[in-house]
Amino acid sequence: MNTTTDLPALDLQGLRKEFGDTTAVDGIDLTIARGSFFGLVGPNGAGKTTALSMAVGQLRPDSGTASVLGYDVWSQPVEAKTRLGVLPDGESLPQRLTGTELLTYMGLLRGLDAQIVRSRIDELLTVLDMQDAGSRLVADYSTGMRKKIALAVALLHGPEVLVLDEPFEAVDPVSASTIRSILHGFIHTGGTVVFSSHVMALVEQLCDHVAVLAEGRIVAAGSLDEVRGTETLENAFADLVGVGREGAELSWFVS
Repeated sequence: MNTTTDLPALDLQGLRKEFGDTTAVDGIDLTIARGSFFGLVGPNGAGKTTALSMAVGQLRPDSGTASVLGYDVWSQPVEAKTRLGVLPDGESLPQRLTGTELLTYMGLLRGLDAQIVRSRIDELLTVLDMQDAGSRLVADYSTGMRKKIALAVALLHGPEVLVLDEPFEAVDPVSASTIRSILHGFIHTGGTVVFSSHVMALVEQLCDHVAVLAEGRIVAAGSLDEVRGTETLENAFADLVGVGREGAELSWFVS
């Protein structure tokens, strides 16, 4: 019997993925401890979404392994994915279901009792301020509302590890505050959160550990203080990925 007490929440070893002549993820190793609030940052095209997709079993790697609390996501998918809550990137939600129908379907698909599903749906929609949206089609949702209903799907079955791709993108400040509160509560009850973001200030505010991904490789990983040193995370990030700090200029703006 597999016990998860001392096992990492997420363990990636040698993950690699190529698309034609492009190497999207180049053999990354990353171990995320239980109870972490972990941020994955990197410039556009660094491989964040590809890495997270392989980590949760949505995209098969060319080589390497990914495990959740000791369960391999490919050889033990049921055990691994039962413990995972995933908010993917992009428009991946069924468009012709209402919010309530979507959550009901996903809850029953997870094997939850129908009464528990109804109770959790009511609570999730209330906490996320989406009571009125429950009867509306997902197709009619704004981008921010889709983020929130996707987060509700990720939380519904009571996972132990949340993997979230850009969870705050296009979300209004009030909703963002609500999501932050939910995620902090999740951490305080023993859960683990892994999320990607382009917003360094947000990662600095929320995370206790961070990894920087550039050109498909991990260029720094550790506690927030270890990665940023004496600088802000934004400045440390710029140095690590080789981006200049000075603002770019357009030639016709220069006198």
